[in-house]
Amino acid sequence: MDQYYSREITCDNCNHAYNTIKIKSRFIRPLTHDTDFCSTYHSEETNPLLYYVSVCPQCGYAVTDEFSNKLTAESHSAIRTKIQKHWQYKDYGMIRSVNTAINAYKLAIYSGIIKKEAAVVMAGLYLRLAWIYRTVEKNATQEKRFLKLAVEQFELSYSTGDFEDKAMSEIKLLYLIGDIHSRLGNERQAIRYFQLVIQHKKKEKEKLLVDKARDRWYEIRAASKLQATS
Repeated sequence: MDQYYSREITCDNCNHAYNTIKIKSRFIRPLTHDTDFCSTYHSEETNPLLYYVSVCPQCGYAVTDEFSNKLTAESHSAIRTKIQKHWQYKDYGMIRSVNTAINAYKLAIYSGIIKKEAAVVMAGLYLRLAWIYRTVEKNATQEKRFLKLAVEQFELSYSTGDFEDKAMSEIKLLYLIGDIHSRLGNERQAIRYFQLVIQHKKKEKEKLLVDKARDRWYEIRAASKLQATS
């Protein structure tokens, strides 16, 4: 139990105070990093992705730290009707299996859709769930499904600008959109977004990401030329 700590959360829907566990930062030691910032970990016991979502055991409303804590009267009513009314008490605040973590993500996704949470927040949920399917479940079909949902929400976030209120720079957002399109085999869209990163007016502030985008752009272009000549 040394790697865990308990955190108290007050549910924004029903005001119930509950505890959920997280991984202590000193135990989070990634083994590898993918180009879309997905990390692999030594074991499930030290994988922070499994504990990203918090679920209220009393009403079933699930959130992440990125969720806004403001609920409109309309959101309150919708959550109570569509989630709380059908919920049976269940405690997600203990050590989680992968399946339990996936269920927590799906509860948060449903909660976010009902609440009309920001697109960039929904994109983060979809992306992290895709990472779990990639690194832990080894389920390429489900990974691709959630990557598609993630890139749709990231593109919506870019068009509406809602990422500006979160800890996400425009360059990082554009890079992620390009990388996910590349993983989905959408080379044309990937090149477009990587070019936006490379030509960005603030490119000097995030040189590492700009360099990564340039490397990915060259890789895609080279692969396309190779296909054309073979």
